[in-house]
Amino acid sequence: MSLISIISVTKEYKLGEIIVSALKDVNLEIEKGKFVVLVGPSGSGKTTLLNLISAIDYPSAGRIQIDNVDISFLKRKQRAQFRREKIGFIFQFFNLLPTLSALENIEFSLDLSGVLVNGKRSFNKKDIRKTAMTWLRAVHLEERANHFPSQLSGGEQQRVAIARALAKNPPIVVADEPTGNLDYQTGVSILNIMKKLNETTNKTFIVATHNQQIVKIADIVISLQFNQVYYYEQENPLEVSKLAW
Repeated sequence: MSLISIISVTKEYKLGEIIVSALKDVNLEIEKGKFVVLVGPSGSGKTTLLNLISAIDYPSAGRIQIDNVDISFLKRKQRAQFRREKIGFIFQFFNLLPTLSALENIEFSLDLSGVLVNGKRSFNKKDIRKTAMTWLRAVHLEERANHFPSQLSGGEQQRVAIARALAKNPPIVVADEPTGNLDYQTGVSILNIMKKLNETTNKTFIVATHNQQIVKIADIVISLQFNQVYYYEQENPLEVSKLAW
């Protein structure tokens, strides 16, 4: 069974007396462990689709099943709990708390979700610190653990955000324009880290971008145009080191 099933999903917004269709009759199946790229121009529905998969927003019609849970009509508290346990978020502008160190930013997130220890969620401070440090090492930032966001480069801040997203061990990581605020060299390094973590952790990564070049590294490409969704798989994704834009 697919990790993510989107079944005849439509999303509409009401602007005054006008109804705007952001997505129309979308059907998608995404298996565990895939590196998925959503691509399309601004206003094409990328963020809308991410919000639906992340249980931030509700579909106007249709159903969404994530990890055997139908999230289509979950109540507010249930949706918040689902996001804490099932979805890791990576944002374009990092969204780190400026008064907390790199390590503390990850710990703060884990204070809400807990960490998996022997198959159970633990909220023990020692377990949380150990997990946070483990993920800082995974993104090669252990020596910057006590630095504040203002003391980190943009690439380093994004690496902290990646560590924060993965630390709670979610099956899905969603990234909205994760390289949009970075220069080319730093953006490629961030994509390389994400791709390697996708391969080593078997987490499903869903990356939204307007950059057509990033499509080349995807296992699955979802192209959004004029409220329509086009889906295809790539047999031989390009190595990140060969990207150019």
